[in-house]
Amino acid sequence: MRLYFEKIELRFLFPAGTSRGVLHKKPSWIFRSVQNPEIVGECSVIPGLNKDYESDFQYEEKLNWVCETFEALYEKLGADNLLKFFCSELANYPSILFGIESLFYQIKISAGNDPFESAFSKGDASIPINGLIWMGSIDEMKDRVRQKMQDGFTVLKFKIGALDFQSEYELLSQVRKEFGSALEIRVDANGAFEEKNVKGVIEKLDRIGIHSIEQPVKPGQRKLMRDICQEASVPIALDEELIGIHLIEDKMEVLESIRPQYIILKPSLHGGLVGTLEWISLAKEMGIGWWITSALESSIGLDVIARMVGFLNPSIPQGLGTGGLFENNFESSLVIEKGTLKYQNV
Repeated sequence: MRLYFEKIELRFLFPAGTSRGVLHKKPSWIFRSVQNPEIVGECSVIPGLNKDYESDFQYEEKLNWVCETFEALYEKLGADNLLKFFCSELANYPSILFGIESLFYQIKISAGNDPFESAFSKGDASIPINGLIWMGSIDEMKDRVRQKMQDGFTVLKFKIGALDFQSEYELLSQVRKEFGSALEIRVDANGAFEEKNVKGVIEKLDRIGIHSIEQPVKPGQRKLMRDICQEASVPIALDEELIGIHLIEDKMEVLESIRPQYIILKPSLHGGLVGTLEWISLAKEMGIGWWITSALESSIGLDVIARMVGFLNPSIPQGLGTGGLFENNFESSLVIEKGTLKYQNV
């Protein structure tokens, strides 16, 4: 079997604001099988966040190596052994690993073997998800909240940290007052706050019953993050803190040293499917909660992530509502219905 890849630029339907800046488009590279157009995999990159991406030239050199190696070894090793080989060789390239894992998953599906078969993959169950409220003006964010509530969401995640926090806090307070305790509010700071103000931010958020705050300070400040997790009245979730950590002993060290209440995992950033499952296994052993989100994949990558999540049968809402962000996405059978993700016409 031979592979090739192509680059696509996914265009956002609206400016997607975070504390790191505003996104208008993002790149993905799609692996495709020459012999079977149904066999594809997605390497999703968020420049500035993915540590395995430096430039298109550097990234595509590695993609070329993957395609050449796949062709040379597929018949010799077989699918399972070749996948194990790539899981080892691509440990420092999680977005590319996820792309090749996705492609191998499609190979198995085409052979009638679904490793993530579940009630969800059969269209008989749905996955509860959070609605994502991107940063914008306060009025824009209010409109987005009302639309998400009309769409049936009971969990909303707000990007915070780019605007004046007092304005953001007033918005969250108004949302809590308008929709009451039945609405679960999560916030994602993307490391926006500093040691001098983070505790005050968390104390204010506690007053309005926030479920959790994701990555309140920049990664790499383990003592500060540990202190925050131990002292905070609002549960803390790690995300960027976990990027670039691939060895199991290093994963154990960061979880044991910080002891967060939750970890949030993106296969394209946190070690592909195999790395994500390893993080989850460690978290369960330590009594740490988890949920999975997409890293702005197209429907190609989102489909595989959703199937894995459905197989895991999570107990809390996940972050998989990004399929409707792009004006030039691929067709998909995944649909969002009343705050849940499900397959239509499976």
